[in-house]
Amino acid sequence: MNGVLIPQTPIAVDFWSLRRAGSARLFFLSHMHSDHTVGLSSTWTRPLYCSPVTAYLLHRHRQVSKQWIRALEVGESHVLPLDEVGRETMTVTLIDANHCPGSVMFLFEGYFGTILYTGDFRYTPSMLKEPALRLGKQIHTLYLDNTNCNPALVLPSKEEAARQIVELIRKHPQHNIKIGLYSLGKESLLEQLALEFQTWVVLSPRRLELVQLLGLADVFTVEEKAGRIHAVDHMEICHSAMLRWNQTHPTIAILPTSRKIYRSHPDIHIIPYSDHSSYPELRAFVEALRPCQVVPIVRRQPCRDYFQDSLSPRLSVPLIPDSVQQYMSSPSRNPSFLWLLLERKLKRLRTQGVVFESLEENADHSQADRDSKKTKNENLSGELEKQPSHHPLKIKKQSFPDVCNKEWEGAVPSSESQKMVTVLTAPSGFSVHLRSTDKEFPSPETGEEIGVGPYLVPRGDNAGSAATGNQRAWMGQDSPQSHSSKAAPLLAPEYRGLALKYLLTPVNFLQAGFSSRGFDQQAEKYHQLLLKYRQESIE
Repeated sequence: MNGVLIPQTPIAVDFWSLRRAGSARLFFLSHMHSDHTVGLSSTWTRPLYCSPVTAYLLHRHRQVSKQWIRALEVGESHVLPLDEVGRETMTVTLIDANHCPGSVMFLFEGYFGTILYTGDFRYTPSMLKEPALRLGKQIHTLYLDNTNCNPALVLPSKEEAARQIVELIRKHPQHNIKIGLYSLGKESLLEQLALEFQTWVVLSPRRLELVQLLGLADVFTVEEKAGRIHAVDHMEICHSAMLRWNQTHPTIAILPTSRKIYRSHPDIHIIPYSDHSSYPELRAFVEALRPCQVVPIVRRQPCRDYFQDSLSPRLSVPLIPDSVQQYMSSPSRNPSFLWLLLERKLKRLRTQGVVFESLEENADHSQADRDSKKTKNENLSGELEKQPSHHPLKIKKQSFPDVCNKEWEGAVPSSESQKMVTVLTAPSGFSVHLRSTDKEFPSPETGEEIGVGPYLVPRGDNAGSAATGNQRAWMGQDSPQSHSSKAAPLLAPEYRGLALKYLLTPVNFLQAGFSSRGFDQQAEKYHQLLLKYRQESIE
């Protein structure tokens, strides 16, 4: 089992034993491979955070209730509560792990510093260009996929390994090809082979559903005799199966893996195509990030001292805030309604970590990202519940259903844009919109529909960037002060939580360059000054 309980935090990643989870309260799933989901089943009853593709597969194949699945957009930052009073928060950013469909890395930022959990990943230099990593953040702890952390193990790139597979198939033009795979992963390799050899790839019905929701080319079928390339479970490739297949038609088998596997038949070929980073790639990744410490995810294969020369000086262990300690020591139970409300409120913030980026420097990049996401979402719209056609000439690409649509409402927080109300100007030209939402979610206690009111989300455009509009914006529509400056006190009970105080703090009061904890302190300072001023006015 490859799972981690992050010390001094309520965070657990790929860890699903509640009896041994101790003080963990926030659970994250990096991807759907079986060694990362041990103990995760339909009986799970805690909020669980993952990518949208993983969210769909988790409900579809593990029958985990949608009530507990939280699909977080990949490439964006999300704010989550670390206690039940809204005093401490953290930012989590999901980064594509280049491992299998839905796999992500998690970047956590909070009172504990900055922690990067890679999960299983195959490093590419483009990862360092991700906004969450290219800002020069100091990674305090790096949880590293050390599957191939062995200087003696030489691995080609995925592109080179794919070329080796193509050449092998070309040498056997009259043979059927059996490719042994795990239940998830290497779908893009199958697509590449189908296009290269202009043939159908025969899949199981379950994998056919997967490739259709991923929106890959229409080159897959379940009809056994439709094509010469067959994807089979890796356990099927054995000596007896090779004898059986070759009795009816000349056949070779390919196992694309970096694992050491015994060849039980001369027509079984092992090609080192790996979805895990090679040792030189791990070295390059660690040298670029220069974390304070590296913790191996695969415990049976330690990293030894391979990265000691690439580490930054160690920092002291941070103190756990009192509210977080209380949250971690509370009985492990279903989250309270207040915590769920805070979670929904905070996730609307969607900040880029704790640093406001310049719009001028990133305008083109942001626009390209939005266009790309819009196109992707359009391609991924639709439902997969209908039974797909299995005839190779009638297969239509079916796309991944939007897990944030009405079917998931109340279970998976939505990232869809709602009605815009006002515009604020944040530090360094960072534009923020105050939006109201008509979305509602059921109360865990009563089952009634509860609205969550206005929330803040960052915008990548320049709309309404006049600095003089800050204070006026906070007095606008849907603001607690919108009707009169003598309205209900700003520190009424429903706004005492720090998370809700953010909604009442003018953005120009928050200075750039602070940690998330620094922003908490600034918000508290603002409301203390405001309360003091109101008391002096009364006296």
